[in-house]
Amino acid sequence: MEFNRLGITPIVVFNFIIWAFFTFAYLYQALYILVTWRRGEVKLPPAKKNHRYAFFIAAHNEESVIANLVRSIKEQDYPSELIDVFVVADACTDRTAKEARHAGAIVYERNDLARKGKSWVLDYGFDRILNEYPDKYEAFFVFDADNLLSPGYVTEMNKLFDQGFLVGTSYRNSKNFDSSWVSSAYALWFLREAKFLNNSRMLCGTGCAISGSGWMVSARIVQGMHGWDFHTLTEDIQFSTFCAANGIRIGYAPAEFYDEQPLTFKASWTQRMRWTKGFYQVFFSYVGDLVHGVRKKRFGAYDMLMTIAPGNILTLVSAFVNSVYLVIGSLSHGFLATQNELSMAVGSLVMTFASMYVTFFVLAVITTVSERKHIRCRKGRRWRIITNLFTFPLFMMTYIPINVAALFMKVEWVPTKHTVSMSMEDMAEEQ
Repeated sequence: MEFNRLGITPIVVFNFIIWAFFTFAYLYQALYILVTWRRGEVKLPPAKKNHRYAFFIAAHNEESVIANLVRSIKEQDYPSELIDVFVVADACTDRTAKEARHAGAIVYERNDLARKGKSWVLDYGFDRILNEYPDKYEAFFVFDADNLLSPGYVTEMNKLFDQGFLVGTSYRNSKNFDSSWVSSAYALWFLREAKFLNNSRMLCGTGCAISGSGWMVSARIVQGMHGWDFHTLTEDIQFSTFCAANGIRIGYAPAEFYDEQPLTFKASWTQRMRWTKGFYQVFFSYVGDLVHGVRKKRFGAYDMLMTIAPGNILTLVSAFVNSVYLVIGSLSHGFLATQNELSMAVGSLVMTFASMYVTFFVLAVITTVSERKHIRCRKGRRWRIITNLFTFPLFMMTYIPINVAALFMKVEWVPTKHTVSMSMEDMAEEQ
């Protein structure tokens, strides 16, 4: 019997291959959700020793928020003599350095306009700390100036370090969930990343990934580089990929911190363009190393490969192929494609975007229900929690044009402005 009589046409085969790839490639992330539902949150045993840490904060014109972060570090329920705070005021034209010093931080002022970006600030700061305070610190915590730490943050992360992890990440919450539909979408994504990716990875015994801020790295690794050797537009993902490819397991602890999310779609577009361009840089630089890791049966390497792979490009290719097939087939008046085949192409286009929306909607519902006690939303704005369920999928689908634009456009590091000045006391009062 001919394949056409069975309805197995080239466009059907193509769509089936795309569907099968996405299903089998990312099925494990659905299993991650089931793991966390069944086993709950990671619980680490008490640390046998209190270790000595240095906090590293890169700051560019952050006078409105830097002091709140430094104070939240100084107010940790951890021996204060074992914590020092370093702030690198990078090409600042405001009072960032003064505010940080007044709050109790050790401040370095850097004015290198040629080497812009957080990675170069890390390189400068780590190198200087290692030279001025040799062998003093066992590990470094890296934070952004807009962050705030819950009082038990260091105590929880110390448990992870005491377990022997050289790199660790933590629970990323947001201090301005209810500011806009954009900030709500960001906040939900990071909650999902913490609970249903890194928490699940830790429960499964595989490697996690650091993201932006709120992560820890052993001084032994920093000393080996004598600074910081990762300089793509997403140095955090680059470092995570390096660890995955080389069998360095990144741990996770449910230590909570808060950061500020962009308010406008324009600011979000700029930031996510940098992230996406950085993901491309990392993917094309490390794909061979990750494949090698997969061959050595390192699941963490596969997980990271799927994380940085440009899956949205494949979605766009699928939509493009079906659209072209639909147009050309219609113009051929039945010569190249039957009406049933054209209807199938239309159905595939509808299903492609409908399935994306439904998938992200389900993720939004699961994350919101699971993490509802962590979502900080002011009275009078709690309606945002519900509306975000419907706008979150739209926000995530805007990654499709961003993925395309990032392929062809030149993208440079641009600092994100932070204006939400809040202390931990302010957040407690709003809850």
